[in-house]
Amino acid sequence: MRKREPSIGLFIPCYVDQFFPQVAVATLELLEKLGCKVTYPLGQTCCGQPLANAGYERDTAGSTRHFLELFKGFDYVVAPSGSCVLHVKEHFPELKGLEEDTKEVQERIYELTEFIIDVLKVDVLKGSFPKKVGYHSSCHGLRGLRLASSSEMNVSPFNKAKQLLEQIEGLEWVELSRTDECCGFGGTFSVTEEALSVQMGKDRLEDHQKHQVEIVTGGDMSCLMHLQGIADRSKSDLKFMHIAEILNQSLA
Repeated sequence: MRKREPSIGLFIPCYVDQFFPQVAVATLELLEKLGCKVTYPLGQTCCGQPLANAGYERDTAGSTRHFLELFKGFDYVVAPSGSCVLHVKEHFPELKGLEEDTKEVQERIYELTEFIIDVLKVDVLKGSFPKKVGYHSSCHGLRGLRLASSSEMNVSPFNKAKQLLEQIEGLEWVELSRTDECCGFGGTFSVTEEALSVQMGKDRLEDHQKHQVEIVTGGDMSCLMHLQGIADRSKSDLKFMHIAEILNQSLA
């Protein structure tokens, strides 16, 4: 009997859907190039993270219930966003009668680079992308999902995005001075603490510029959006791409 291919539900965060649809397309195309059978549930909505981060976690019951109904049947759920994945894994409210569905989805949802490294176990990527690339490690992915080692922990250094990008021919991974510093976005933090948020973003950009980075990449478009906004206002030549875009373009 032929073994059934694992089913993958593609979860696209609302801000990617609305502002950066090219990232969603790149994620889908990349997964398909890596041999995955991917389905995009058309009825998906926000996972509820913005409400929860603002202190209204109990009001996310409706979006949580809807998310579980859409994604509970897949073998894996994959998203190009560490922050949204972490919200699903650790901050979904407890809903009576849906405990098993919640556990199932939380155990099967993965951030994109995490899925490629830990589930697909891809260790050879044949592609080309001759650019100097600086990587921004977003806080949720770094310290929540452990997609890379953080400087405050006494562990052997690792970075799942680096494992992938360093396989691409011509791509130069630029080691920054502060590899895991926050960009200052933090969702509503950038609204309630605007001045501090902007200064943190400027500091992050200065690190990239000092190292003559051509393209800033990362796993969360929310952070890249924040940095790009600051860069554009200062007339910087820096370009910004989600890691899915770089990987997908290089494998074309």
